[in-house]
Amino acid sequence: MKSTGKGSNSIKLRRYNERFVLDALRRMKEASKSDLARMANLTPAAVAVIVDGLEASGFVKQIGKRFGQRGTPSILYRLTPERIYSVGIKIGRRALDAVLVDFAGEVRSRESHEYRFPDPDVVRKAGNTVLGNFTQIVESLGDAAIVGVGIASPYFLGGWSEELGFPDDLGARWDAIQLTTFFAIPPALPVFVENDATSAALAELVRGAGSRFNDFMHISIDTFVGGGLVQSGKINIGPHGNSAALGPLPVEPSRLSSAAAHPARYSSLLHRASIYVLVNHLKSRGIQINRVRELDPLPAGAEEPLYEWIDDCAGALAEAIIAITAIIDIEAIVLDSILPRAIHGELLTRVQAAFARMHAIGIAEPAIVSGQFGSDASPIGAAMLPLSALFSPDSSVLMIGKDRANLLSSLSIPSR
Repeated sequence: MKSTGKGSNSIKLRRYNERFVLDALRRMKEASKSDLARMANLTPAAVAVIVDGLEASGFVKQIGKRFGQRGTPSILYRLTPERIYSVGIKIGRRALDAVLVDFAGEVRSRESHEYRFPDPDVVRKAGNTVLGNFTQIVESLGDAAIVGVGIASPYFLGGWSEELGFPDDLGARWDAIQLTTFFAIPPALPVFVENDATSAALAELVRGAGSRFNDFMHISIDTFVGGGLVQSGKINIGPHGNSAALGPLPVEPSRLSSAAAHPARYSSLLHRASIYVLVNHLKSRGIQINRVRELDPLPAGAEEPLYEWIDDCAGALAEAIIAITAIIDIEAIVLDSILPRAIHGELLTRVQAAFARMHAIGIAEPAIVSGQFGSDASPIGAAMLPLSALFSPDSSVLMIGKDRANLLSSLSIPSR
């Protein structure tokens, strides 16, 4: 994640300074010791000791020299991508998607396993297959290690059975499952669990469009709409984990011919800005699809109902953006979806236009920009969870617990 703080020369804060340097290198891609000293507000000598230790441990490496400036050419460093790996798994309502991410945050491998509904036994088998395949990849690389597994999952995974045609007992089955022990993961390997939309926001914050902003709302158009709130460069889930739970947000009822009659003055964003609404609307016009990837290329007759849904969805999102920005002062809305990218781009354009037509008064209008990852956002964000916990600077590291300290020591960052 972003860090707005600075490093410290205090020996007691050595771990924090190491993390700050690693995080700075992740964001800068490459840097000299002088670059890092300026960014961290540390002395060059302190940074030299940190970088030399990280290089000796294999976490950073020299990649060449910078010429063209006065004085001796600067040696440039970057993270060693192949040293550390993390696994991100998204348990979705229609598929399990997983990625293997290296230390620099690049996706090295990905897998997807589709299903009609998320039966726990099917999901467990798919996840264990992914973990086995990714473990084989990393073990073949020699001096490399998987340092953790992140799992992203919607709240109420088995819920909304009426809308999605799931078995009635599916919700109760998932309620009885502890995700940290659900897959066959070695006990020594840390497991992190987070909401899928929050994970998608983390991916954008660390690696995507959100890295340009300190304060933004990430909106994910998936089977159901979801959100993630970033404030002061950090994910904010709130005291109950409900921050940016956008589904219940009240909006005008849908005008789609396929929409169920709604006697109330307002509907919910979930019932307008969700992929299941699009699929149902297409089916009402005789276009039978089960996955949005089947819209690339567009089936015959799909264009008109698709654009009807896009307009309806865009109007609902524009209403939601006004409500969000009237309450939370943010710089940007980062909008992403699992739609094919051309269709996603059209949705973004129409959301921007719909918001402009509403002429919101009394608020600072946010930038409305596209997310970068599409369907990869949640698994990439899940993979960032272990890396962020281990290596990103955070004030909690100043009072690091024994277990976390031992975990860092096991990765061979030398003490000095």
